[in-house]
Amino acid sequence: MSSVAANARAARWRVPPVQLLASLFFTVFWFVWTFLYAIVVVVGSLFLPFPRRFALVRVYATIALWVLRWSCGLSYRIEGAALPPGAHVALWKHSSSWETMAMMVVFPRQVWVLKRELLWVPAVGLGVRQMHAIAIDRRAGHSAVAQVIEQGKARLEEGNWVMIYPEGTRMAPGETRRYGVSGTLLAIETGRLIVPVAHNAGYYWPRRGLRKRPGVVRVVIGAPIATAGREVRELNAEIQAWVEATVQRLMPVDP
Repeated sequence: MSSVAANARAARWRVPPVQLLASLFFTVFWFVWTFLYAIVVVVGSLFLPFPRRFALVRVYATIALWVLRWSCGLSYRIEGAALPPGAHVALWKHSSSWETMAMMVVFPRQVWVLKRELLWVPAVGLGVRQMHAIAIDRRAGHSAVAQVIEQGKARLEEGNWVMIYPEGTRMAPGETRRYGVSGTLLAIETGRLIVPVAHNAGYYWPRRGLRKRPGVVRVVIGAPIATAGREVRELNAEIQAWVEATVQRLMPVDP
């Protein structure tokens, strides 16, 4: 790579000092806000039923996203299909911490499939437990899949959406890995729909680093997919192809 090209690439990723300070401010706010609000959720769980607890969590995410917009100039826009009635399975692209908050606002009452290590975070782990999250050991293989299916069935019957990151971890823009089968199997075994969700949050809020670029995150909700009679690997490949192609289409082009 020539020095000119290298300098041009570095310039594209350089963060203006004001934006860097804004990013630092939001990061500090977010950590403190999350910790304190987790205590609110834990206390609220002593007397609030689950639907009211989720309403509390939605307030948390709404305020966090508002502060992100105010401080860093990063907002979002929802596009695509309308959500079907009832409770179903949503498969989200995972490229940022942004979607962990956005899904609480964009989708109806829900539970999350997440790594069990989050349960060990002081205060936050207790709050997550009160939200009926499905915490799995990602190294457990088939037993983790079985756990998602068993607990997911119960959560769906309670009228909650089940939110899953099929990649299992945050992926850098332009990268992916084979999608896990737990969400697809859950939908097939319960006869629920799968709603794929693509977005370009990884461009504005990368998985590593402090910076948060100003702009508009575009969230595209895919058409609900019926699962009856479908084979899990084929269906997963179809979903992954749509999500990854949509993400690429959404990625801004740097000047």
